[in-house]
Amino acid sequence: MKHFPIFVALEGRRVVLSGGGDAALAKLRLLLKTEAQLTVFAPAPAKEIEDWHTAGKLRLVRRAMEPGDTTCAVLFYAADEDEAEDARTSAIARADGALVNIVDNLQDSAFITPAIVDRDPVTVAIGTEGAAPVLARAIKADLEERLPATLGTLARIGKAFRKAVEVLPMGRKRRDFWSEYYFGAGPRAMDEGGEEAVNEILPELLDSHVNAEERQGHVAFVGAGPGDPELLTLKARKALDAADVVIHDRLVTPEILELARREATLIDAGKTGFGPAMSQEVINALIVEHAATGAQVVRLKGGDPTVFGRLDEEVDAVNAAGVGWHIVPGITAASAGVAAIGQSLTKRERNAAVRFVTGHDMKGYAEQDWTALAQPGEVAAIYMGKKSSRFIQGRLLMHGADRATPVSIVENASRPEQRIVATTVARMAQDLEASDLSGPALTFIGLAPRAAEANLTLTSQEFA
Repeated sequence: MKHFPIFVALEGRRVVLSGGGDAALAKLRLLLKTEAQLTVFAPAPAKEIEDWHTAGKLRLVRRAMEPGDTTCAVLFYAADEDEAEDARTSAIARADGALVNIVDNLQDSAFITPAIVDRDPVTVAIGTEGAAPVLARAIKADLEERLPATLGTLARIGKAFRKAVEVLPMGRKRRDFWSEYYFGAGPRAMDEGGEEAVNEILPELLDSHVNAEERQGHVAFVGAGPGDPELLTLKARKALDAADVVIHDRLVTPEILELARREATLIDAGKTGFGPAMSQEVINALIVEHAATGAQVVRLKGGDPTVFGRLDEEVDAVNAAGVGWHIVPGITAASAGVAAIGQSLTKRERNAAVRFVTGHDMKGYAEQDWTALAQPGEVAAIYMGKKSSRFIQGRLLMHGADRATPVSIVENASRPEQRIVATTVARMAQDLEASDLSGPALTFIGLAPRAAEANLTLTSQEFA
């Protein structure tokens, strides 16, 4: 992020613009929505600018800008549409201490003006740092359609009522009040009777929240999916938006954590196979501790919480503490991984079942039904199998697996840095070591990437 988005207080403050043509008009139409004191310098201003001057909406000076003309200005716009004149006026403004924007010159501008959706006092600013103005306009048009025209009125009434709401304690109780106002009672009252009806329901709504019983803590066990934020379910998004505390695994990507409320407490409870880890007992205690304070807790797990997520242990701890809970399933890594290699987990006349197995458990390498796994046509998705690949390879060969059985290893499934290694049972450990995979990886026994399927003797081929 090269430009940090902020909202500058302009009420009663001076903003200066140099220019009188189309570029100046475009900026002024936006600036006239503010409460700034506008001054325009233009030897030959457009008629609209003259009309605004006559109406007292801005001050027009019919000459080129000179040193000292931007004294005490907080913002300055160079909009003469002439490179030399824009450079001259912007130098004057910088010397006077104003932040400078040069129209269509991102490189030399100290700030940029975003595309704006105006539902005053609700303002949505959309910026692309100059990379894609067309995209910014498209997003603006979409938001204009989605945000009701009455949103600004609701916000204005709500702003006037904020002082009264201070009887509610900071935190969730206030958030619950405003949530019901903006997304329930307020819009209903506006539809039924306009502003008068909204003003009438506010005291009653506040009383109901003042007298409401303390909200009980609750735990949502949420699947974060394989890593791509677009694969997060809508229900998971809603849970993150409502969470007071998010206790997350190591495999949850930063992009998904960004979707949590800014005020939410984020706790990393990551586990590393055969490495440093927060104990399960400590994680259980953290979940219960925060829920016991009345917090809405999201226990965020990579993939699906019901697949190798130690869900039962955490549910048992929550039940023992008398805390309510529910599960929000997610896309498990096997689904994302098999999609990455263009295959399906089951196929008619090949396999009518698929096995989800783990490469290691609490006691070390995990024993499985290797005789069954070694049979021709079997398909298995092995979680946490990267460090145990030699053990898995040895067990499969020991129990008669065909050395040419295809193996696919998918690292960082669904993410931009995804990698696929196609190999065989005979070479899986060697090829995995040579590939130097550093991210979470899933191993498929019995499946080759579709692109490599025609040549099942393929080894050591890596697909970006």
